[in-house]
Amino acid sequence: MTVRTRFAPSPTGLLHIGGVRTALFSWAYARKHAGVFVLRIEDTDLERSTPESVQVILDGMEWVGLAHDEGPFYQMQRMDRYKEVLEQMLAAGTAYYCYCSKEELEAMRAEAEARGEKPRYDRRWRPEAGKTLPPPPAGVEPVIRFRNPLDGVVAWNDQVKGRIEIANTELDDLIIARPGGVPTYNFCVVVDDWDMGITHVIRGDDHVNNTPRQINILAALGAPLPLYAHLPMILNADGSKMSKRKDRVSVVDYQRQGILPEALLNYLARLGWGHGDDEFFTMAQFVEWFDLANVSPSPSRFDREKMLWINQQHMKVADNQRLAELTAPFLVEVGIDPTQGPALAEVVGLLKERVTNLVDLAQQAHYFYRHEPASAELAAQHLGDEARARLGRFRTALSALPAWDGTSLSAEIKRFVAEEGIKMPLLGMPLRAAVCGTTQTPSVDLVLAQLGREEVLQRLGKLAG
Repeated sequence: MTVRTRFAPSPTGLLHIGGVRTALFSWAYARKHAGVFVLRIEDTDLERSTPESVQVILDGMEWVGLAHDEGPFYQMQRMDRYKEVLEQMLAAGTAYYCYCSKEELEAMRAEAEARGEKPRYDRRWRPEAGKTLPPPPAGVEPVIRFRNPLDGVVAWNDQVKGRIEIANTELDDLIIARPGGVPTYNFCVVVDDWDMGITHVIRGDDHVNNTPRQINILAALGAPLPLYAHLPMILNADGSKMSKRKDRVSVVDYQRQGILPEALLNYLARLGWGHGDDEFFTMAQFVEWFDLANVSPSPSRFDREKMLWINQQHMKVADNQRLAELTAPFLVEVGIDPTQGPALAEVVGLLKERVTNLVDLAQQAHYFYRHEPASAELAAQHLGDEARARLGRFRTALSALPAWDGTSLSAEIKRFVAEEGIKMPLLGMPLRAAVCGTTQTPSVDLVLAQLGREEVLQRLGKLAG
């Protein structure tokens, strides 16, 4: 059997991190077993689904690097197939037309609640042996309901939660097509999983209640049942449920915050799954290690500080040229042209171990491309008359330096400090403040080497002006 998994988001908003983790686990399981990962867009919610949301999903999946093998398939393009299966079920008696009005359904619900019972449809239009149905009311467009079994249980061995059993008496006759014949979510999912040969349905545990209904529909169709794995929720650090409106849950948010896609996946992988004490790993390692048996059924808490630490580890080992390409847009956004100055790949190589994200990396790179004078407070602290005079002498020494590189600059700094009879901070701190506008920089000789002789002399010259 070839393992076939799927990720089936609904394009009714942004691609959120819970969905990305579901996609990641589905993708990894398929990769681990040399299987197929299918991308399916569940776009039957015509009121909320938009082309823009579809594109956000596709862009987000491309950004995190979870490439699908088949798809994307769109449910709205499969309507003929759904209607074909609906007709088959109506003919087989596993589905039936229901003409109940909204008012009748509300009355049923109220009566059940008055009796202290679970509110549900009373199956008045369900065909039974010896039962006479009323004639269909004129002008009422019916829905189609699934003829759910009346007794027994629906059971499955969930690959994360263990065995789950639901009594059929807890399930009503589900609507599988709305007035006009438009199929509903639970029906489309069943037909899609059947047609696409999905062997493992890996999804969030908010779908647990849908599973017994879908299993019963699959059984009615004589279709094979996939294995189900329901992943625990991701909660906020305080244990509260994440809100799409209040919390930063969109993958786009993390891209804008300068998180590397491999770092986000690494962190999401650790939410509900583990491999010993391993925290930092590549996606190749994750695929090798991943097993549904190691997924915890308990909810996970999102820890932003831990995510930033993971991101920092990935930045440290990332290729400098790639980091430069990812950092450049953040510089352009604030009006800095990174082509007008030292090679950005060299700059990020100096800075990347000092930051936790690309936004901070870009911020710390500003002074390489734009001279930002020290603040009044910093100048008062480090650029007094004595410091300015010393920097003037140092500028003269630098202008005569035969070679301009890290080694030469380091030697010259040591020579000048010895000649002045001072400790290194009395040169280093004013030098950083004057040239970079900050005292927080990498090794000052390497910074000066990247800035170049002309730029450094020009910036130092402004002190005398």
